[in-house]
Amino acid sequence: MTAPVIELAGERIALLSERALHWEGARAVIAADVHWGKAATFRSAGIPIPAGTTSAGLARLDRALARTGAHRLFVLGDLLHARAWRAAGTVRAIADWREGHPELEIMLIRGNHDRRAGDPPAALEIAVVEGPWRAGPFILRHEPEPDPAGYVLAGHLHPGMSLRGPARARVRLPCFAFGAEVGILPAFGEFTGLELIEPRRSDRVYVVAGDDVIPVPPVG
Repeated sequence: MTAPVIELAGERIALLSERALHWEGARAVIAADVHWGKAATFRSAGIPIPAGTTSAGLARLDRALARTGAHRLFVLGDLLHARAWRAAGTVRAIADWREGHPELEIMLIRGNHDRRAGDPPAALEIAVVEGPWRAGPFILRHEPEPDPAGYVLAGHLHPGMSLRGPARARVRLPCFAFGAEVGILPAFGEFTGLELIEPRRSDRVYVVAGDDVIPVPPVG
């Protein structure tokens, strides 16, 4: 399992197959669109979504933190999906996970779902701010809009690519997409869907395929 390293705004950034970034200089993991509680929200509406998705997502976050040694976690919006995230099993799983990472600094830059779901409980010790938020040379925000103050890292779109395989087969994969001014992260959470993008030739795009992060050759 390798993580390609690229340069953004003069910083080394590793692209993790866990669908997150590792900002090496700040010892920080950056993720977007975690959507804790989305499956619980669906189940509360009578939609038969399997249980255990929050635990699986937390385990994947554990892997990202362990392999990078990160001391900070930035979430670029939509940490929480809706108010129904407060289902007992979801709350307990998140609280137990947080107790296992007492030294981890977590900051949430509010997204559209967070504004509807409400801020996470104070006991989780998650700093919550409105974007845009300046962190070194980066502007952290939820919606991917350029900012003259720095290079923007954002989420919101749940970007993906449709790639052709053998025998005309096609596969849809989440991706990282880096333009001249804005980098968009794939959704970290489960059941988030994909918004297929059409990158420009100058963009750098990397798809996440299992444990691999693979560059996509420029189109056109």
